[in-house]
Amino acid sequence: MSGADGARRPVMESLLVGVDHSESARRAARFALERAHALRARLRIAHVINWSRYHIQSLEETFERPVRRREEIARAQAEVLDPLLAWAEEEGLLEGVEVTTSVEHGRPSEVLADMAAKEGSDLIFVGRTGEANLRTAIFGSTASRLAQHAPVAVVVVP
Repeated sequence: MSGADGARRPVMESLLVGVDHSESARRAARFALERAHALRARLRIAHVINWSRYHIQSLEETFERPVRRREEIARAQAEVLDPLLAWAEEEGLLEGVEVTTSVEHGRPSEVLADMAAKEGSDLIFVGRTGEANLRTAIFGSTASRLAQHAPVAVVVVP
C-alpha cells in the first residue's frame, strides 16, 4: 500500500500478543515479532494476571488488594516479560521492532480483546495452549474465547 508521497505504508500498524509462562506463548511471541518486523508494525506484548472482579473478598483482603496487585505486576514483569524480552533480544527478534509491554489484571480473553479495541490493534496473537489447569479444561481456553469475541482477527499459534 502506498501513501500520497509514494512511500510504502504498512497495511498493519499495531499488533498485540498475549503471553504467559508457556512454551506456546513463546512461539506466539516469536511469530508476532517476526510479523511485526516484516510489516514494520508496533507490537505490544501483554501478560494478563487472571483475576475476577466478581471474586468475593474479606474486608482485610480488600484493603490489602492494591499492595498485592502492585506485587503481582512486579512479579509478572520479572518472571514473564523480562525473560521473554531477554530471550527475544538474544534471538535478534527485537531488531527494528517497536515493542512495548504491559501487565494487566482480569480475564485474559476479555482484557486482550479490550486492549486491541482501545489501542487500535490490527491483529492479536496467542499460543494455542497456555498454562493449562482443570478450569481451562472445563470452561475453555483463552485462545478459543478470544477468537470468538475479539474485535479483530486472532492468530492462534501452535
